[in-house]
Amino acid sequence: MDRRRFRESRIIRALGLSSVVLALVAGPSPALGATPTYLVSPISEVSASCAGQNAEVEQAADPGLGFVYEAWMGCKGIAFARSTDGGLHFDRPTDLPGAPGSNVNAWDPTVTVAPDGTVYAAFMVAKASQWYPVVAASFDHGVTFPQVASLLPPDAKNWGDRPFIAVGPDGTVYVTWDYGPERTSVTYLCATFGSCAFATGDLNVVIQKSTDRGATWSPMSPISPGFPASGGDSAPLVIESSGRIDVLYQGYQITDPKTYTMDPAYSYFTASTDQGATWSTPVRVGPEGGTMSLAEWWIDGDIGIDAGGNLYATWDTQGTSADGSPNDRGWLSFSTDHGQHWSAAVQAPADRLDVPHIMQVAGGSSGIAYVGWLSNNNPQGYAQFLRVYSIGRGWLSAPLQVSSQFGDPSVWPGDTFGISALTANHVVLSWGSATPSSGKTSEIFAANVTVQLH
Repeated sequence: MDRRRFRESRIIRALGLSSVVLALVAGPSPALGATPTYLVSPISEVSASCAGQNAEVEQAADPGLGFVYEAWMGCKGIAFARSTDGGLHFDRPTDLPGAPGSNVNAWDPTVTVAPDGTVYAAFMVAKASQWYPVVAASFDHGVTFPQVASLLPPDAKNWGDRPFIAVGPDGTVYVTWDYGPERTSVTYLCATFGSCAFATGDLNVVIQKSTDRGATWSPMSPISPGFPASGGDSAPLVIESSGRIDVLYQGYQITDPKTYTMDPAYSYFTASTDQGATWSTPVRVGPEGGTMSLAEWWIDGDIGIDAGGNLYATWDTQGTSADGSPNDRGWLSFSTDHGQHWSAAVQAPADRLDVPHIMQVAGGSSGIAYVGWLSNNNPQGYAQFLRVYSIGRGWLSAPLQVSSQFGDPSVWPGDTFGISALTANHVVLSWGSATPSSGKTSEIFAANVTVQLH
């Protein structure tokens, strides 16, 4: 029923890494000299106790405690699990409140940690005639979630999808989500082994905020220009130390205001210095990389920030070469001036195959980005990859395959995965896959990767 289809049926302090094993020492990259050494921990099956399909995982980390939090579609609702040792082991998953129920459907989870350690998990629900985000808050580092708030829209039969959540340095909580006033305007293109994309619709990106730790929320306000039919969707965000909100959204162009037909999309960056009241003129990021097609079913586009305040954007384009062959690529671009200007797009995965490249990024130390992607660019199926980028030196190695088993390409792994920089050289990744050990059931896996930069 939403863009991703209803998927319920398809679906340090832990720095003493005594159990890490050497996974890869990448060979030198031309003209770059020395490259990173990667140490990958044993892979954890986070969702082992959850029956049924598990997919669409998102992640957040608390570097001060070394805790890692995961939220995903599973356990017959929205599942949550935490690790207190840097992602090496996870507690038994629990169901987030506000999701289960015979008259409630839930999808698209996201999670973040506030500076004071409060954990916020958000997800979409369809209840009665409305679709909207729900935000659950934990004040004991993910043990319990006693507070649940619903971000009810003003329209009786609206459309909604994919929330993202972040917290500013002053504790203000922000949620962006995809919103349309009239659900019947949205039509879909659904993949056989994926979820769904939009064919038409009054799509928009909106934002809401809370200044009381998620108890109450402001009315929605638009981010993408052209509301109530801007063509914007999927808007991840980061908050700078100044409180400035940085957003990367996917922008389609509405070509007919009556039928809401759309042209293929680009990634756009915009920012707010007044807590989301006004937004800068959107900047197109990496247009030389091409466009996102209408049939693209995964969550495309992510934004990250490093310790020096440099911004990174990742996304996937779907195109065709002059000879008619597929030319689909995953990209990275960076900005050293708070998003006013962006570098030319550089390709992250080496292939150009006509398959999903689900791209995400986490900033490390100043000038370093950890770029991940989940893709079935191997005939054996889905795999999780990691690659390190330096603003000064470019790619520091070939891609590292973090996952040890391939996921069945005929089983939906989710439209997202999790990535966090727990410290400057410890990256935690989580992903969904139906591996040979799990059969036709998708499970959530996680690993801690130590990256020794030379």
